[in-house]
Amino acid sequence: MNAALLAIGLGYILEPSGSIETFTTIAAVFVPLVLGALFPDVDTHFGKHRKTLHNLFVLGIIAAYPIYFGNLQWVWLGVVTHYVLDALGTTRGLSLFYPLWDREFGAPIGVPVSSKYSEAMMLAVTGFELTLAALVVYVLPEYLPEGTIPTLLAGLPV
Repeated sequence: MNAALLAIGLGYILEPSGSIETFTTIAAVFVPLVLGALFPDVDTHFGKHRKTLHNLFVLGIIAAYPIYFGNLQWVWLGVVTHYVLDALGTTRGLSLFYPLWDREFGAPIGVPVSSKYSEAMMLAVTGFELTLAALVVYVLPEYLPEGTIPTLLAGLPV
């Protein structure tokens, strides 16, 4: 649900007109973002959950795909949002430096996954992520050298 809401929110952040372009942007980011958000939990079927695919090494590999292969532009963001949700929204956290270090990192504000507050926490984290996205798109560019953001976003399907 987090990734689906993020895709819709990002569609409006990147193309706020509410026109067909907004819905085209949502469509462009929706499936890759959702697939990226689901990917880390594949480790529930092999390895150690919240360790094997919930670390910075895996994120680095996924993030390299758009650079080296020209594909998977939004999948890395789905993985990041999954990590943020696990780190901020749950009590357990995740092992960012696995396999070098087993320690799990999380914020003290998380709730158990089985809690009656887990959906509210997911919505709060989603709102936080969308706020960060809006800041990156609308506020950050005025503090960077001209042309930096378009260079960073080059190749993204927007």
